[in-house]
Amino acid sequence: MPLGCQILDNVDGVVHRQSPGRPRTTSRALDRNILRACREDPRRTSTDIQVSVTSPNKPVPLRRTIRRRLQVAGLHGRRPVKKQLVSLKNRKARVEWAKQHLSWGPREWANHIWSDELKFKIYAPQYQCPTVKHGGGSVMVWGCFSDTSMGLLKIIFGTMDRYVYEDILENTMRPWARANLGRSGVFQQDNDPKHTSGHVANWFRRRRMDLLGWPKRRLKGVRASNANQKFAQLEAAWKSISMTVVQTILDSIPRRCQAVIDAKGYPTKY
Repeated sequence: MPLGCQILDNVDGVVHRQSPGRPRTTSRALDRNILRACREDPRRTSTDIQVSVTSPNKPVPLRRTIRRRLQVAGLHGRRPVKKQLVSLKNRKARVEWAKQHLSWGPREWANHIWSDELKFKIYAPQYQCPTVKHGGGSVMVWGCFSDTSMGLLKIIFGTMDRYVYEDILENTMRPWARANLGRSGVFQQDNDPKHTSGHVANWFRRRRMDLLGWPKRRLKGVRASNANQKFAQLEAAWKSISMTVVQTILDSIPRRCQAVIDAKGYPTKY
């Protein structure tokens, strides 16, 4: 074997093979510190890790060296998913709610009314230009459903305040609930300020309707040219939802509760 292919040093009877190529600029201990710094806080950038692992009187590892060490360990850069901020107080409330309802089944969820409102963008091409993020206006709708039937979908004109919400409860939700559930319904709503206002709370007291305690989606690929066309699309999609879909959602509540508990109150895939 030619001498150029292998260089051996005999020191004290021990043969040491010289590694080919340039020597590594980081030691094994420094590599471990790099991985530890990343795992402690996945949001750290290579610059942050560089600052945290650098010791006095020692070479500073390059950022690309740090990225290589992380990639070799299977830690690749990712763009963080944007999720709604959940405070510590709300995380505790979410976990507590999930634990209380984890074992509930179809019998416990019977006669519950689920509700929410959501704004949908129209996304009309003729109202868009490259410099406008959202164009063509929007449509806000409110809807509800139970374990036995789909409720009405109500279009909301202008700003939805506590007075508009009370009108929906009185003239849309209550007649439907009495016709489908009788007088024993339990109503679910989120903690939007207009939902929790004293004005709306008085309405629930007057109507003697129980509320489900509550701790803190979007129609894709469909364009419309105006608000009426958009609402027609939403109403058609709403009416096409089968009770099988509703039952599947209700059956998934235990899994959703467990996911909240496992995530310690942070947002889940649901």
